[in-house]
Amino acid sequence: MTHQAELLFNRLTKRYRHLRKWARRTGINAFRLYDRDIPEIPLVLDLYDDAVSGAFFKKHHARDETGVKPCDPKTVDDTAWLIVMKNSIAQALNINGDHIFLKERRQMKQRQNTGSQYGKISAKGFYRDVREGDTIFRVNLSDYLDTGLFLDARRKRALIREEATGKRVLNLFAYTCSLSVCAAKGNALRVDSVDLSRTYLDWGKINFTLNGLGENSNHNFIQSDVDKFLSHAGKNAQRWDLIILDPPSFSNSKKTNYTLDIRRDYAELINKCLSLLDHGGTLWFSSNAKGLKLKADDFPTHIIKDMGKYLEDEDFRRKRMPACYKIEAFS
Repeated sequence: MTHQAELLFNRLTKRYRHLRKWARRTGINAFRLYDRDIPEIPLVLDLYDDAVSGAFFKKHHARDETGVKPCDPKTVDDTAWLIVMKNSIAQALNINGDHIFLKERRQMKQRQNTGSQYGKISAKGFYRDVREGDTIFRVNLSDYLDTGLFLDARRKRALIREEATGKRVLNLFAYTCSLSVCAAKGNALRVDSVDLSRTYLDWGKINFTLNGLGENSNHNFIQSDVDKFLSHAGKNAQRWDLIILDPPSFSNSKKTNYTLDIRRDYAELINKCLSLLDHGGTLWFSSNAKGLKLKADDFPTHIIKDMGKYLEDEDFRRKRMPACYKIEAFS
């Protein structure tokens, strides 16, 4: 473990020295610092100002130089290994060890069985505000597996802001409404944010307030199952100019009577959204489901543009990014 701690310290020191200069130039204070760069140290670490939120992947732990898997319960205790890694992180970044939060990132099958992907795992309430230029997002580093903001969507947020001017925007599976905030900051005519979770919609309202958008009555927070919302909107002939569709890869929420598997359901879900676009409208579809790619013949009456190459930022170079597509009807 000592050897691994030294490797991690050296890697983080080098990455931090490079990325903090880039972050200062671009006006951000949160970025991906480490993503399983060293196979025997399977951590993902994101820096949020003076704190770190990260995950470790127990199943993928490789053997170290002694031939021992660092988190194999038959050999080395997970907790002891993580303490050593946390100490290394704190020293490399010169931050308080109490500001480092590492959570186990379970495999897809485990998440499907437990339904715990979005459940609360703590009640410490360790918050930070993330800056991206003149935009602010509240994150919670301690209480959930995810912090409330996906750093690999940073450039997508900027592009959505540019495209939203004067448009009616619908954000489905809105989560904490970061994309809705960007659309509103881009002077969208109206922004409707739909999510099944009241907790996340309330979080979204905080994000709107932080950005001076809390009093705008044109922005709506709608607690609903997305499938039911789409059906209701279709029956009422509602239309939007820009729809953002960023569903989870898998969801078996107790609040719904069905299971969403995006690899199976993506075409049906996209088609429902396309039917709600006004003339000349655009659908942004994103997914983190491994291997999911849209093909031209999936939607033969529409133009599909792969946006992946436009979304990679400095801290995600050579990392696997979520699939992201713009879908528009032929003119």
